[in-house]
Amino acid sequence: MKLNCDLAEGAGCEAALMPYLDQVNIACGAHAGGLELMRTTVALARQHDVSIGAHPGYPDREHFGRESLAATPDEIQGWVAEQIERLAAMGPVDYVKPHGALYHDMLQQPTVKQAIHHAIGALPLMGPAPFDEGFGWSEAFADRRYQTDGTLVPRSEAGAVLDETETLAQVRQLVANGTVTTASGDTLALAATTMCVHGDNPAGVQSILAIREILDAG
Repeated sequence: MKLNCDLAEGAGCEAALMPYLDQVNIACGAHAGGLELMRTTVALARQHDVSIGAHPGYPDREHFGRESLAATPDEIQGWVAEQIERLAAMGPVDYVKPHGALYHDMLQQPTVKQAIHHAIGALPLMGPAPFDEGFGWSEAFADRRYQTDGTLVPRSEAGAVLDETETLAQVRQLVANGTVTTASGDTLALAATTMCVHGDNPAGVQSILAIREILDAG
């Protein structure tokens, strides 16, 4: 299983995390980040031979791209295409992982997913493992709590983001059994090919070496 992380979002942990990653999802300046941070993150990824993915989101920096925007499919396609092109101008892009509300909206709204597909062309799309519908990369989260239906516990609820101990326990369970324990105590199977740690989650950043070791040993 690969290890990926959402970076270039302003948390300032790119240099600390990059040596341990297989894939980096680089914010493209819409929900967070900017051209200079994109350039330095691309350079770090090349230095450590990390696969580069575009991480487009809704153009809503005030809410960090975590709230849905009312938009037509053409607008969404344009936003995503523009962000990918911005990153592609700095070097090859290997795949695309939507950010925040856009990531969730593509699961719930077929028109959003279609708009994203039109924008990315032949590039592989990274999406959540419980809802794998031909995703090029099927993703599980190391540091987020799941609900029984496979969705994530909303960040507005307590315990949605796991602490370091909980994160490592979930990683071990994913590697050993391909499952997670949900908020209600059920067991949820996740056929994931890549695992995400969030760069804005201090617990995930602090435990990145241990996560890498668990994946390598598994």
